[in-house]
Amino acid sequence: MTIVEKKKRDYSLVGESTRRAIETGLASAEWYHTEAPRKVMKELMQRSDGPAIRDTIVWLGVLLLSAAGAIAFWGTWWCVPFFFVYGVFYASASDSRWHECGHGTAFRTRWMNDVVYQIASFMLMRNPVTWRWSHARHHTDTIIVGRDAEIAVMRPPDLLKAALTFTGLLDFRYSLPTLFRNALGNLSADEKSYIPEMEWPKAIVAARWHVAIYVATVALAIAIRSWLPLMLVGLPRLYGTWHMVMTGLLQHIGLADNVVDHRLNTRTVYMNPISRFIYWNMNYHVEHHMFPMVPYHALPRLHELIKHDLPEANPSMWHAYREVWPVLLKQLKYEDYFLKRDLPPTARPYRGEFHDLTVSAAAE
Repeated sequence: MTIVEKKKRDYSLVGESTRRAIETGLASAEWYHTEAPRKVMKELMQRSDGPAIRDTIVWLGVLLLSAAGAIAFWGTWWCVPFFFVYGVFYASASDSRWHECGHGTAFRTRWMNDVVYQIASFMLMRNPVTWRWSHARHHTDTIIVGRDAEIAVMRPPDLLKAALTFTGLLDFRYSLPTLFRNALGNLSADEKSYIPEMEWPKAIVAARWHVAIYVATVALAIAIRSWLPLMLVGLPRLYGTWHMVMTGLLQHIGLADNVVDHRLNTRTVYMNPISRFIYWNMNYHVEHHMFPMVPYHALPRLHELIKHDLPEANPSMWHAYREVWPVLLKQLKYEDYFLKRDLPPTARPYRGEFHDLTVSAAAE
C-alpha cells in the first residue's frame, strides 16, 4: 500500500501552499464558466445608476432615521430597537455596498462607486486600498489555499472563532489593529503579496484617515462624557455585524478548496427580500463569481439564465446551515472532507474535478 504524506494547509500567502499553488497551475488559473448567449450577457452586464441610487437613498435614509431615533431615546430602553436597525445597516449592509462598489458595478458613474466604497470601507474597519486588492485576488484565486486572502473558515475549522465572528469582536481584535499598523506605515508580507508596490503609500494614507476619524470620535465621547458617539461610529461593528456574517459565511463554507470550478466552491442560497436588500443579492454567489461584471440588480436574471448548469440552490439559510454543520464537524477530524454538491442532469460535468494540495481524496 502506498502511503501519501499529508501536507497541512498553509494559509499564509507567502508560504508552502503558495508555492505549490503556483507550481500546479492553480494560481491565476482559467476558471469554468457556464455557456450563455453573448447578446444576453451583454445586456445583463449593462450598468445603470438608477437601481443603486434608489437603494443607496433607502440605505442612508434608514441609517439616518434609526440614528435619529437612537439619539432621541438615548438613555432609555426605547433606543435599543433603533440601535438594532442602525447596527445592521451600518455593519452588515455596508459590506455588500463595499463589495459591489469595489467591483465598480453598482453604479454606472465611477465617482458614485468610489464615494460609497470609501464610506462603506470605513464602516467596516477595512482599509479601502488593501481590501480592493485583496478582493481582486479572491476572485482570481477563489478558495485557493495560499493565494486567497479572504478564506473565512479554514480547515480544520475553528468553530469558536467562527461563532465569535457573529459578535464582531474579531473585527476589534484584528481589523482595528491592522488599520493602526497600516497607519504607522507597516504592511504585512501577505498584504504586500497582493497589493502592487505603487499602491502601498495609498494604503498607508487611507489607514491614517480612518484612524484619525476614530481618534476624533473617542475624543468627542470623552469630551461629552457619553458613549453615544462610539455607539454611532465604531461600535456598530460589534452589535450589527451578525447579519453580514450569517449571510456571508454561506458563500464558500464546507465546500471544496483548490478547484477551478465555482460550482464546487461557492454556494447560491435563496433568501427573503429584506436579507436580499441588505446583502444586495450576493446570495446568488455562484453566479457572481462566474460573472463578476454583472451588477447586483441583474443577478436574479442571471440565475434564471444559467441555473440549469449549477447545483440546486439552497432554499433557505436555515437549510444551508443544516447542510453545512455536519460537514464542519467531520472536518474537525478529516480536514480534507468537503461537500460535493450534485449537478442537475442538464449541467456540464465539473471541470477538472479536484486539485487538492494536501491529499488526493476526502475522508469519509
